[in-house]
Amino acid sequence: MDSLLKLQEVEAFIEKYHILHEVSISVPKGGVTVLLGRNGAGKTTTLRTIMGLNQVNKGSVTFKGEEIRNLPPHHIAGKGIGYVPEDQGIFGELTVGENIRVAMKKENQETTKRMEWVLELFPDLKKFWKKPGGQLSGGQKQMLSIARAYLNENELLLIDEPSKGLAPIVVEKVTETIEQMKEEATILLVEQNFAMANKVGDQFYIIDDGQTVHSGRMEELQEDKAVMKKYLGIS
Repeated sequence: MDSLLKLQEVEAFIEKYHILHEVSISVPKGGVTVLLGRNGAGKTTTLRTIMGLNQVNKGSVTFKGEEIRNLPPHHIAGKGIGYVPEDQGIFGELTVGENIRVAMKKENQETTKRMEWVLELFPDLKKFWKKPGGQLSGGQKQMLSIARAYLNENELLLIDEPSKGLAPIVVEKVTETIEQMKEEATILLVEQNFAMANKVGDQFYIIDDGQTVHSGRMEELQEDKAVMKKYLGIS
């Protein structure tokens, strides 16, 4: 199967700290690929490195066969990669509506249709359209962050820990959303909530100490208790 996104032996530093030692990932077109691993393993750094927010010191990052290593983040976004960061990345002083319109690369029939779809998916965003983003609840901010990334015709979405800090009922809503979105876009997901990752994921990669140590289909991982205990602390 052809890869939409491919990382080959990527190394990256944050200041003087060597965070990614050798990360290799192949994300096929369609479905959800999950990055798993303990806290501090390098998962978030991997997403930030794909987006050009961290410099690649060694290795290759290709998207649709084109090398994107160390391009400016706005160039990478312009190629069709959307990013939902761990801190959500919304503008607190702008209203929900302004946050959504700022995220649009262009306003046309397609983005308007997508906006209508996300507002049906997240009725709270429609309800609080004129409310400042900073006044939303944690779950509503996450919904807004995901909606902003989905608005444009991105072929790939990088989503970092969407369930973090959310109430179980909101996690269910976010899970349902990702299941629907994967019909339209390829998703590379970082998620600590294994139940959620297991439900939405098609394939996985485990990162440990900045290296890719294991990969396969999600259904295979459920049966591999030794790997789950060793790398994820799940017994």
